[in-house]
Amino acid sequence: MGDVLEALGRVCDDVREGLPEEGVLGVVPSVVAAPRTVEEASAVMRVAAERDLAVVPRGNETRLDWGMPPTRCDLLVDTARLDRVIEYAAGDLVVKVEAGLTLERLAEVLAARGQRLALDRPLPGSTVGGTLATAAGGPLRLLYGAARDLLIGVTMIRADGQIAKAGGKVVKNVAGYDLGKLLTGSFGTLGLIVEAAFRLHPLPQARAYVTGRVGNAERAGQAVRNVLHSHHVAAAIEIDMTAGGPVTVGVLVEGVPEGVAARAEAVAGLIGPGAEIADTAPGWWGAYPDGSTLIEVTALPAALPRIADALGAVPGARLRGSAGLGGLHVGLDTTDPAPVKALLDALRAVSTAVVRYAPQAVRDEVDLWGPVPALTLMRRVKDQFDPGHRLSPGRFVGGI
Repeated sequence: MGDVLEALGRVCDDVREGLPEEGVLGVVPSVVAAPRTVEEASAVMRVAAERDLAVVPRGNETRLDWGMPPTRCDLLVDTARLDRVIEYAAGDLVVKVEAGLTLERLAEVLAARGQRLALDRPLPGSTVGGTLATAAGGPLRLLYGAARDLLIGVTMIRADGQIAKAGGKVVKNVAGYDLGKLLTGSFGTLGLIVEAAFRLHPLPQARAYVTGRVGNAERAGQAVRNVLHSHHVAAAIEIDMTAGGPVTVGVLVEGVPEGVAARAEAVAGLIGPGAEIADTAPGWWGAYPDGSTLIEVTALPAALPRIADALGAVPGARLRGSAGLGGLHVGLDTTDPAPVKALLDALRAVSTAVVRYAPQAVRDEVDLWGPVPALTLMRRVKDQFDPGHRLSPGRFVGGI
């Protein structure tokens, strides 16, 4: 331990032994390093390669409990000090930032120029790097796209400590790969994300949230399709429901005040009687449903009634998310694996369902990821980027 601390201390001024409370799903890191610059991060990763250290990145810990525990965690790389806005070209609607910057701080910087990165923040404190590593998103992805769609350039540190860049102002490319898309959702298993460049959008002059309660999931699905197929261009279409109960459909429209008002009235008519219009979002908007277990569900909007039927067998389960895209989340509060397994079986019959977090008793008994047809290809990519399998080992699907 002493010689590892000494070697890392020569290249990074913030290195210490890991603490029990810093464990990644119970796996305590031997050493924690917090580089201040990309060059320091590169040097830290070189030492890790020389010493055969398993490396796990950490942002602001908002999603560190997603995925599987690492099989090893010799070195935890904390990106908190990599928190600068590197370049902001407001006229070009482009910003380049470091990975440890929180989305809230970035939003403040951009709002001062009337702009935004159209990525929602379901969990306060989320960093740029963590959001990309877990491919997290929220309601606005319906109109503006997910993280991988807004990302135009990325800088990563490879397993051997070399700096690699793609997109934006390219210094060195990784030939043959769309690096940004590969890193988005990779859970730190391919490289350490240190910088990202995004395309931006102007802040809208006006917003209106239209919400209405409908009797069941089938009617909710019809309301969602009505809005999707209309010419009113919703920025987001969300739903919120508890198993066996009515469904609340919410729609966000954005634009100039006069146009927003007229479109909101029209959308209210599409949702049905009793729909209400407000300037502010309902309290549940963009938030994950409560519960000790969170399941992410991806399905076509037409599958909503069958998903709701699956939920009916689990009292208290809650469904929330982007109905327009079929990106939903289920929350349930139980330490019993049996209802979770039954629900996963039912959900996977009509959709893709991934357990994002759960109590250990549930984790031990269920398949968090489900069937992954591309697993063989994903393993080949892992072998190319991380031949020693030292980056977040075991955290991702199939033990990658």
